Amino acid sequence: MSSTGFATGKINLGEIQVVKVTEFDRVWKCSKSRGGKTRCASFYKPVGIPEGFHCLGHYCQANNQPLRGFVLAARANHPDKDDHRPALKKPVNYTLVWSSDSDCYFWLPNPPVGYKAVGVIVTDEAEEPDTEEVRCVREDLTETCETRERILGVGSFNVWSTVPCSRGIWSRGVAVGSFFCSTNHNKADMNISCLKNLDPTLQAMPNLDQVHALIQHYGPTVYFHPEETYLPSSVPWFFKNGALLYRFGKPGGEPINSTGSNLPSGGQNDGSYWIDLPQEDEEATNNLKKGNIESSELYVHVKPALGWIFTDVVMWIFCPFNGPATLKIGLLTVPMNRIGEHVGDWEHFTFRISNFNGELTQMFFSQHSGGGWVDVSDLEFVKGSNKPVVYSSKHGHASFPHPGMYLQGSSKLGIGVRNDVGKSEFVVDSSQRYRVVAAEYLGEGVVSEPCWLQYMREWGPTIVYDSAADIDKIINLLPLIVRFSIENLFPIALYGEEGPTGPKEKDNWVGDEIC
Repeated sequence: MSSTGFATGKINLGEIQVVKVTEFDRVWKCSKSRGGKTRCASFYKPVGIPEGFHCLGHYCQANNQPLRGFVLAARANHPDKDDHRPALKKPVNYTLVWSSDSDCYFWLPNPPVGYKAVGVIVTDEAEEPDTEEVRCVREDLTETCETRERILGVGSFNVWSTVPCSRGIWSRGVAVGSFFCSTNHNKADMNISCLKNLDPTLQAMPNLDQVHALIQHYGPTVYFHPEETYLPSSVPWFFKNGALLYRFGKPGGEPINSTGSNLPSGGQNDGSYWIDLPQEDEEATNNLKKGNIESSELYVHVKPALGWIFTDVVMWIFCPFNGPATLKIGLLTVPMNRIGEHVGDWEHFTFRISNFNGELTQMFFSQHSGGGWVDVSDLEFVKGSNKPVVYSSKHGHASFPHPGMYLQGSSKLGIGVRNDVGKSEFVVDSSQRYRVVAAEYLGEGVVSEPCWLQYMREWGPTIVYDSAADIDKIINLLPLIVRFSIENLFPIALYGEEGPTGPKEKDNWVGDEIC
């Protein structure tokens, strides 16, 4: 695939073309919010829209972050193609959704029959806006959307950001960047849509040369904890140094080729196969557990996101062993003996690139079974570069944006699993030490996927912890009132866990990140 549209400033969605607008005039600033909180939000009208393009909706965001959002503006690719059913049409009129003390008015465009509103506009006057202010989009060029983050709540009035309902590699929904507002608490009256990318060429996505350039420009630097015992390695190093393939019902394990060519390929995780350490060779087992950071590399999956107007560069890192957890119970730190241990630990982080301009917009930090997106303005960067810093937690290898201690559990009670992160000499520079292992959108054969990536079974055995002493120790330290809720307080398996699966078995391989 030879990209012709990546980072050109415009993206073709089929019958319409869109541009990203980042210049705004503020219409209204609200300092009221639910519960008397001081957090406030501002509402903006996009300005500097290129000639021939039309506004689709206004923008809003909380005021506790830099103004760096966007909305899309659109124009029809063939405006004279069909006068009766053009891609874009002016609204018939507007419905006033809510007003605040006679200084701010929220208007929902009422679309013609067969069209959808994709955004809301805000004015500082009670007079209904001119229909020229905004465009509605023909229904077949739209997708359904849903609310995500609540930005503002004033009495019964609420404002949310929106995202397409379907999000993943081949999902076509494109968020306009506007917002949804309602006086209905249950959000049942969702009456705006997002756009739909109907361009089959994926021309806005980067080609392979551009992918390499993006990784070399933005590839994060990963710091492991200074007291980390279980470091990463490359997958071939893991195989060459003694990892074994086991099959249900057969004694002993089989050595694995360095490329993984003798691993079962495809299928599903049915419990028939698993990988384990060579238990009869203590020296080899201990060597494997320690990992080999010198061989470590990031395994990169490049995929379209949010209707192909973004590129997600997903970086997978492999650690042969996940160490025991450390718990926090009030002021006490309680290291576990075995709880949390497992063989074969796959973790990842993702950096998201705008296909309009090739700029880094945000990063996802995976943290065990969840994680979260962090805006580029909140990232830490390697001094003098565009490369973010990723901190990998001690023993568990979860990813975090800043050094410190992150608690998974009840912050109110001060009880949970500790994730300690900090800088050390254990560093992997993903901009240099990486391998692109998958980019399906480029077409068959453009990226050669390694054999081990097709292994869909477990990268470690099912473990049953002999952890009665550990659990008794935890229970005795807990306040009486919460002792019977122990499994809800700690987001880890206390009694054992199944072996982890590889990257392709994770939901985010084809779907969006799970927050």
